Amino acid sequence: MQANHLHEKTRLGPVHLKVSELDRSVRFYGEVVGLRELHRASGRAVLTADGDESPLVVLHELPNAIVMPRRTTAGLYHFALLVPNRRALGLSLRHLLTCGIHVGHSDHLVSEALYIQDPDNNGIEIYADRPRETWRRDESGRYVITTDPLDVDGLLKEAGDSPWEGLPAGTSIGHIHFHVSDLLEARRFYIETLGFDLMASRDSAMFVSAGGYHHHVGLNTWAGVG
Repeated sequence: MQANHLHEKTRLGPVHLKVSELDRSVRFYGEVVGLRELHRASGRAVLTADGDESPLVVLHELPNAIVMPRRTTAGLYHFALLVPNRRALGLSLRHLLTCGIHVGHSDHLVSEALYIQDPDNNGIEIYADRPRETWRRDESGRYVITTDPLDVDGLLKEAGDSPWEGLPAGTSIGHIHFHVSDLLEARRFYIETLGFDLMASRDSAMFVSAGGYHHHVGLNTWAGVG
């Protein structure tokens, strides 16, 4: 039984990532993702969006780190950078397509999303929300979140011929998504202990948030139970 709820204005702070080569990661997050470096010291680099001063991503160099293959451990699946509008997402899509890396994408109904991974296999989502009044709920009152094909042509048209200048001011950490070993135990911790609300679920994943957002945290067993 859930006895407490997080405050409706709860938001996520900066994401801290371990990386194996700091210089390489800073270049990637700048040239590919579009974050700029705020400052660097003692094997740590702090990154943010254009025109902002609040940290979004903090990179910590871990010498001799072993880069794990995707979906082999519990832990980070991806973190998600929320851009302020669809045009910004279109600009990111156009830029990523020129970078020569794999770009996944999906229409989740509540949002449109792009997926890449950094040199250390940390997953990154760049996404834009649809207006909250358009988010649909099922008969149980939970949000309908899909993995439909993305309107790539429409997004590129939205970007037009405007130059890509990195992620714009107003970009924030929208959510984080984890591989977990046991979904029931994760539910007990994130909902009953921390006070998140369940917003959507399926057999192998669930999505929790504060304040009615579609999700601040995603949890799945796609890497395997246990």
